[in-house]
Amino acid sequence: MKVLVTGFEPFGGEEINPSWEAVRALPEEIEGAEVVKRQLPVTFRGVREILPRLIVEERPDVVILTGQAGGRPNITVERVAINVMDSTMPDNEGFTPEDEPVFEGAPAAYFATLPVKAIVRALREEKIPAGVSNTAGTYVCNAAMFTVLHTIAVAGMETRAGFIHVPFSHEQALDKPRPSMALDTIKRAIEIAVKTSLRA
Repeated sequence: MKVLVTGFEPFGGEEINPSWEAVRALPEEIEGAEVVKRQLPVTFRGVREILPRLIVEERPDVVILTGQAGGRPNITVERVAINVMDSTMPDNEGFTPEDEPVFEGAPAAYFATLPVKAIVRALREEKIPAGVSNTAGTYVCNAAMFTVLHTIAVAGMETRAGFIHVPFSHEQALDKPRPSMALDTIKRAIEIAVKTSLRA
């Protein structure tokens, strides 16, 4: 078994991205499954180019994408990705799409194929604040989730995939009053999500 887990580079003026800091700290193996860790660029172009290649090359059984959702107080497991790129905040290449599809001619949306509710239950059982989210937004996180699910669907693969948003780390909240979570807790949450997905 193989699990692909990704996090993002920093964006929006932040010096770190807790999604990648947590992912890169994961063990190389979880419950006998190889863990492949990759950092993604916060660019619409980048995720649409890199992720399909990664899926084809690695042929993972499970894909868990993670990203920072500043302002959210808990771990949120995304239910759906939509075929829209729309943002007033530029990505890290300065691109600000408006009402553009992630892929022309693709479906309007894809549901995550990870065990969304089971992951949330497992996290809450471990006293980690978590919930289901019904919107991954229309920024790069959503584009990445849509890209992976579309790639898997077109290829006819049975890979389970989805996206998990994490809060700011405590380090990012030192000078601003905003919700945050310890990096070790975020790492533990992602590891629990991997275990739950492998058992599904």
